[in-house]
Amino acid sequence: MLFVVLACVATCTAACSSQNHSIDANAIHINGSSDDSTPVSELTVARVVDVVDGDTLVLRINKHTETVRLIGIDTPETVHPTKPVECFGPEASAYLHSLLPKDTEVRVSRDVEARDYYDRLLLYVFRASDDLFINQHMVETGHAIAYPFEPNTSFAQAFAAISNSAREAKVGLWGTCPR
Repeated sequence: MLFVVLACVATCTAACSSQNHSIDANAIHINGSSDDSTPVSELTVARVVDVVDGDTLVLRINKHTETVRLIGIDTPETVHPTKPVECFGPEASAYLHSLLPKDTEVRVSRDVEARDYYDRLLLYVFRASDDLFINQHMVETGHAIAYPFEPNTSFAQAFAAISNSAREAKVGLWGTCPR
């Protein structure tokens, strides 16, 4: 299934974003401890608590509140403690807010590595109501750029191709910000 999903993502355009792009994921443990009995798997359902910025949100997963970093994408900064607000950062943040208002039900899936340096869960997020692949959609609309970070690279090639298409079309940040 992963091969089929990657092939679809690599070849489809924005019309493909509403299809199911779920990846096969191993369970992770919410608090990073091996004895935690509440894993996040491919089919885990969560609810949005808050959107922090364009690539970070807070989810309620298995009775735990977790800060989540969207895998494979990067958006301009809006809340970084040592960096100024960047071009198109407020727009990216507002767009993610519009896609995932509070209490929106989502499905989440992980890749190889469960957490980043800041202890945020690293996840792919799919809006449950229509199966919109949020990570991919942010890149398609020019609100994010592809940002591969080893070892979580299941969609790296697909996101890079989508990012290039958005750049060529001058969509979102590509038509607004100097690059």
